[in-house]
Amino acid sequence: MDTAGDVLRQSLPAMDAGELHVLAVDDSHVDRKVIERLLRISSCKVTVVDSGTRALQYLGLDGEKSSIGLDSVKVNLIMTDYSMPGMTGYELLKKIKESSVFREIPVVVMSSENILTRIDSCLEEGAEDFLLKPVKLSDVKRLTDFIMRGGEKKVEQRCQKRSRSDDCSSSLSTAFSLVSHPCDLSSSPVLSTLSPSAMSSKKSRL
Repeated sequence: MDTAGDVLRQSLPAMDAGELHVLAVDDSHVDRKVIERLLRISSCKVTVVDSGTRALQYLGLDGEKSSIGLDSVKVNLIMTDYSMPGMTGYELLKKIKESSVFREIPVVVMSSENILTRIDSCLEEGAEDFLLKPVKLSDVKRLTDFIMRGGEKKVEQRCQKRSRSDDCSSSLSTAFSLVSHPCDLSSSPVLSTLSPSAMSSKKSRL
């Protein structure tokens, strides 16, 4: 049975901007309005909440049933502020990535402070991006473009890497098979091209 993450990944390529549903999390009323406006300009459906706890409640990850029902939660992107009282954006990110249902949803962390350790910790935990406030329309456009067209690229790149790794493994196994019988000189494609006189000459030099 497909998980919600699998379903979301499968639906990415055929998605239109108007179908993108973004959950925006920020304790600042002004910042919530700014994010909501930018997302709506980009033709996204937006749900805004004022805390990490509210976000978990909306997603149904707070241990209780979501008020709208899990089947109705179709979120394609989560944008959260880093510094929030009660639960930080980093803690919310960890909760989402620990969820078997929502861990595949891209999470973007936002902050007005350019602190490298925060950025690194969020990216290492699985954040898709880390944006410095004030968030610009170009940032939102880039994110929505990623969801609509670029979401599958990472999967393809991982598959290509695995494919190259398999090719390398087969090449190595072939190479090792050629030298598996070092005493059988005639079996080596390199040594078999040498004439007996050349072999003798090589031995005399040795």
